[in-house]
Order: sequence, then structure tokens, then C-alpha cells
Amino acid sequence: MRQAASPSSPDVLYVGVSTKMYMGYAQSLAWLEQLVAEVDARPALAAGRVVPFVIPSFPVLAAAAAAMADSPLLLGAQNCGWADGPWTGEVSPSMLAELGVGLVEIGHAERRRHFAEDDRVVALKVRAAVDAGLTPLLCVGEPELSTPEDAAELVFRQIRAAVSGDWSVASGLIIAYEPVWAIGAPEPASAVYVSRVVESLRFSLAPRGVVDLPIIYGGSAKPGLLPQLSGVSGLFLGRFAHDARNFGLVLDEALSFSTAEVLNGPV
Repeated sequence: MRQAASPSSPDVLYVGVSTKMYMGYAQSLAWLEQLVAEVDARPALAAGRVVPFVIPSFPVLAAAAAAMADSPLLLGAQNCGWADGPWTGEVSPSMLAELGVGLVEIGHAERRRHFAEDDRVVALKVRAAVDAGLTPLLCVGEPELSTPEDAAELVFRQIRAAVSGDWSVASGLIIAYEPVWAIGAPEPASAVYVSRVVESLRFSLAPRGVVDLPIIYGGSAKPGLLPQLSGVSGLFLGRFAHDARNFGLVLDEALSFSTAEVLNGPV
């Protein structure tokens, strides 16, 4: 199991999946076993050009770390607190690191909407995760379909707020671009739209020295999407990948995509 992500390399593709709260404990472990088998069946993942990650529920993390011990899978958590101490019901980033977690999801649209997590809370969690040696998977996205330029501007502001304007912190993030209107939708946002949003976002990030920040797409993502995207660093999958075979299909696309880049240059 990988102990940490490598967000600084522009050549790395990420393919990940979160279970949210769709699975019970036993079901989660059975699914993880299938997911590990899909990953282990693809020895090319050992090269590190495609990084698979999985984000199960908190109670599953210790067992997941054991199950993934000899796998290239990176283990993530779905959330974290912002400090050790008197925070009943929260889980500290330092404890997650002890469990073998390398990545933590922060600022998902569901947490912003249903748990009232604002920019201030997101920024506290990002700083705490970085201080604990975790890679924040920062979730950002526009609430409604708009122009790609307007979406990129909103996303840029979300990233700037999450790092409190300290762009040295941003260099250690992975960005999960998830248009809120596409989460749980029958189809993902169009490849043209996503690519234009990411292109415009990278234009804004360039003067801050983080133009190569990994930006992965989430929001009803499925096989066939990744090869159509430009400037995107991978996919963040949801319920579609709760069938482990579908996760394997996307890994195959990512491996083919990364191989084409090695042979032919950026595609």
C-alpha cells in the first residue's frame, strides 16, 4: 500500500473511488478484496504513472490498511478534523496518518451543503492535514452549470480560500474538480466543458507557480471519459466503481493513456 501521494509530478494520473456511506462493514471489506485483486492484476501500476486510491468509511480504515498492505493502492479518508483535542466525534489527521492513510478528502460539496462547512473550516482542515503529512484531496466545483470561464473563476477562489492565500500549501494538494450539478447525475459533465474549465483554471494557477497541480474530475465519471479529457490528471469515481470490475476498466484507460504519453508525448 502506498503511504503517500505524489502530487508534484505532472505526469501522474490518479484514479480513485469513495464508498461514501453506501456500504456496510462486511460489504466494504468484500469489495476492497475485489478492488485489490483488480489492482494486483495490473502490474504496470507498480511504475507509479497511474496511482489508484480508495476512500472507504472511517470504521473500515484499519482493516483496509491491512488488506492493502502489499498493494499499490493509496488509502484515503473521507474527512478529517482540524486538530487533536476536545472535538467529540471528529477524527484527527494525526490519527489517520497512524492508520496508514495517505490522502484525505476535504470540502466535498455534500459536507459544504449538509454540514455547513465553509471556506474557513475547509482551510483549517487543509492546514491540519498538511501538518500531519497527509495529502489533501480538495473538492471544488460550481453549484450550477455556467460558462467554463465562470466555473474556473469560482473554483480558483475556492482553492485560494482553502490555502488561505499561501500557494506553497497548494503545491501539496490534489484537486478534485466536481461540478455540484454533475454529482449523482445520469451523465458526467461533457469532456469539452471539463477540459475548458481545467484549461482556464490552470491559466489562473500559473502565476502562482502551481500550473501543474493535479486536477482530477469527479461527477458521474465512468469509462470512456478519461481519453476525451485534456489537461486533466485523472478521475474520481463514485457508485459506478462500487463494481470493482468497472474500477479496473478505468485503470486500463489510464494505463493506456499514460503509455501513449510516454511513447508519443502529451496527448
